[in-house]
This record gives sequence, C-alpha cells and structure tokens, in this order.
Amino acid sequence: MTSVFNYIPQSDPPLPPHLTLPTMYDLPSENPEEPGLPDDFHFFQPLLLRLTFQPTNWNPDLVYSAADLNLYYDKNHTLWYKRPDWFGVVGVGKLYQGRDLRLSYVTWQENANPFVVVELLSPGTEDEDLGETEQKENKPPTKWKVYKDILRVPYYIVFSRYTNEVQPYHLVGGRYEATDFSNGRLLVPELGLSLGLWQGTFLGIDQLWLRWFTLEGEFILFAEEEAQSAKQEAQLAKQEAQLAKQEAELAKQKATEAEQKATEAEQKATEAKQEAELAKQEAAEEKIKAAKLAEQLRQLGIIPEQ
Repeated sequence: MTSVFNYIPQSDPPLPPHLTLPTMYDLPSENPEEPGLPDDFHFFQPLLLRLTFQPTNWNPDLVYSAADLNLYYDKNHTLWYKRPDWFGVVGVGKLYQGRDLRLSYVTWQENANPFVVVELLSPGTEDEDLGETEQKENKPPTKWKVYKDILRVPYYIVFSRYTNEVQPYHLVGGRYEATDFSNGRLLVPELGLSLGLWQGTFLGIDQLWLRWFTLEGEFILFAEEEAQSAKQEAQLAKQEAQLAKQEAELAKQKATEAEQKATEAEQKATEAKQEAELAKQEAAEEKIKAAKLAEQLRQLGIIPEQ
C-alpha cells in the first residue's frame, strides 16, 4: 500500500510557448521612431513594383525606381528627408551621375523629382500617409505636404494589405484629387502604364499584390514570369511541332493510300482493257467462224440468212 507521505500530485503539462508568449503581432519589427518599417511585405511588395516599372514610352536607361531610400527634398534643410516605401522617376539614369549606385535620392542633385510614389499603410503610419496629420511646429513637413506641395509628385498611391484597398491620388491644380479605382486599375498615360491589383504568385508567395500593367491591362512581366512564359511558349511550340508532325504523317499516310488506290485503279483499268481486247479478239474470231460457217452452208446450197 502506497504511503500518503510518498504521494506526489501530478500537475498539468505546461502550455507550449506559442500559446503563452507574445506573438509577432505583439512584437512587430519596427523602429519606434519610424513605425511601419521593416517587415516582409515592405520588402516583397516594393520589389514587385520595381521589377514591373517599365514605362513603355521612355528609354529604359532613363527610368529609375527605389524602395525604402531616403528622399531629400529641401536644399534649405538638407537633413530633412522622407523615405517612401516605393517611388519611380523618369528622366534620370539608374546610377548617380552615371557612375555609382545611389546612397539616397537628393532632389537638388537630380534632373527630376519622383513621378509616382507608393506608400504601404501600416497601423502606425496611416494618418500621415493619408494626409490626416498636421505639421508640428519646428518640425519637418508631413509626407502629404512634401509630395504635394514641395516635390509636386503627379501620382501618389496608398495601398493597405490589411483591407486590400488602393487609394490613388492625382495632382491637379496643386491639389491631390482622389482618382476612381473601381475598374481595378489606375491609368498613368504619361508613362504608358497602369497600376492595378493582381492575385498571383511572386517569389513563391501567393496573395494580392500591387503591380504595373500596360495601359491596355497586359502584364509587365518580371524575370521569373518571362522565363515561365518562354517555357510555356517552348512547350506550345513543341506541341505544335508534334501536331504538325502527326498531320504530316497522316497526310503522308493518306497520300500513300491514295497512291495505292490509284495503282489499284490503274491495274483494274489495265485488266478491263485486257478483258475488252480479249472480248474484241473473241468477237473477231467468232465473226470469222460465222463467216466460214456461212460459206460452208452456201456450198451445201443452204442460204444462212434464211
């Protein structure tokens, strides 16, 4: 019998850490001074925009885009900057002064300001991204003011991956006017492009993405898609070649069958001709026999016609 003094009560097993400790939602990878950066989405989404930003009416050597790069905008306050999630410029090369990768984009050293800016909404940046914050005294201006009033960026787009909502703005008369996005794309005729949502797989991740299209709505392909497209075209060409080969073999088979039929018909015609000649010959022989018989009958005093 077990002594009560030796009994050790059994406690419930401890819960696994993922049920008791903070999750990634509780511990976002953010800089408290610059909320919204960084995270996986802020890496992949701008990369897709960068890969598909190929204006159709501009020389590719004069097209530049960047993500999470300091954008300096005021030569009177040279340390003031904004850091768009993604921005695109036309009229400048991919290298600074044609010789070096950019460390930042300094507008007073460049030939053009950004033509389009995309901000990805985060809980800590939503108000400023949508122009709902006011400039604080003795502080740099807000994003909205910089993009609208200082840099005069023609197209400003805000995208929320939490609601899949795209809010595009077009600079008209010095003011940002909300642009209709009900058809799923924002037309940017100056670049020969349109910006829209796409449900697809990018770098192995399937979700809703923001990407560039042609004005007509055709995909601007990135390298992985181009390779896949080339592979599909090669497979299609192979299938078409196999089909053509099968059709050629079928045509050859039909030609052989037609040739055999023609040969058979020729043989039958020859046989018919031979039979006709034989019949003619037999008829001639019968005619000769009849003539001889008639002559013999006449010699006997018999008139054959009677």
